[in-house]
Amino acid sequence: MGADRSPDAAVDDAFDALMANADSAMIALTVAVGDERSGCLVGFHCQASINPRQYAVWLSKANHTYDVAVQAETYAVHFLRGTDRDLAVLFGTATGDEVDKFDRVPWTAGPNGVPLLDACPNRLVLRRHALVDAGGDHVCLIGDVLEAVGADDDRPGEPLRLSAVDDLEPGHDADEQRHRDD
Repeated sequence: MGADRSPDAAVDDAFDALMANADSAMIALTVAVGDERSGCLVGFHCQASINPRQYAVWLSKANHTYDVAVQAETYAVHFLRGTDRDLAVLFGTATGDEVDKFDRVPWTAGPNGVPLLDACPNRLVLRRHALVDAGGDHVCLIGDVLEAVGADDDRPGEPLRLSAVDDLEPGHDADEQRHRDD
């Protein structure tokens, strides 16, 4: 039995099928601490509270963005559209350990320097409320909504779905762990 399988392979298979059928909308998460910027493609995210408005994002511990995000107080969630595959490729396959993704896309500094992707008019800017590590390969960032920006009427579009990017090779394997000294 592999480390990524439960004792009941049938449960794992059924869970995987259910999640594939959900076909999550994809987001790009961006963060900054001082002069260091980072961002990644994320498929695990949702509204976490109505009052106050909160949003949750689950971030892989294998990611360069994880190292920056656990230090950041502010981060941005960019809701990708079906036409944003190029951004998904950049934020999903390149690793910030090797490249500066923000040298390759137009962006504007938002609150606390968080990078706001100019090509993504649908976004939230969040202030970290909590970080939850339940012991899995992801941590959950829960943020209070500082800004919410919706698409202009002339730029509607269907969300970019997991099924449209499931062929991408991530910059890091999901089972990799970052080793933080702090």
